[in-house]
Amino acid sequence: MKCSGRLRSAWAAFLLAAIAALAAAQTGAAVCGALDNHYGPFDYRRSSAENLNLVERAHFTPAVENLIKGNTSMGPGGDLNYTLHVFPNHHRALMAMMKLALRENRSRPKDSKWTMACWFDRGERFAPDDAMVKIIHGLYLIKTGKPAEASRKLDQARALAPMDANAYYNLGLGYFDLEEYDKALESAHAAYAQGFPLPGLRDKLRAVGRWAEPAPVEPSNAE
Repeated sequence: MKCSGRLRSAWAAFLLAAIAALAAAQTGAAVCGALDNHYGPFDYRRSSAENLNLVERAHFTPAVENLIKGNTSMGPGGDLNYTLHVFPNHHRALMAMMKLALRENRSRPKDSKWTMACWFDRGERFAPDDAMVKIIHGLYLIKTGKPAEASRKLDQARALAPMDANAYYNLGLGYFDLEEYDKALESAHAAYAQGFPLPGLRDKLRAVGRWAEPAPVEPSNAE
């Protein structure tokens, strides 16, 4: 017996909902821990320089960020772990932990208490309005072969606009990798309008014939 197109669509929607529910069940406070910490937690975007320096000079050194070695632990994972407990939405530490997970081909990097899914869950729970956390999450989903989930995550970030130039640039890179070129172009225009200096996204779009200069702004008639 053949299934109708409507039945197939309903079944596909059911499967997507089931997958989303399963993913949600694998995160959250019950699985990924409460956000309480002996120091902090602090919002990376709004933290005082004193709080940032106190943690970063010991746990987020250039060697840690570049995954060369740990500073207070044997490897970089332990120091990144500490940093993300104090600053759950620390953009650069999240990016470094993501790169470590990809390098080790592990969902939970060595010396990390949580899986990457949990680190993103914790960052998004702590700062649900932080677009950059969602963008980094989307980039990780792209790298781990989950394009549909990545697209949804990037769309969540896009809905939080306006963003800074760096966020728009990374959002555009994510959309480019998903071959969603119209959204990549829109993000590129937003990034370059704010003065983002690197030409990489523009060059990528040019290489596939999808770059277009932004439309000129019409002068205002108001006196």
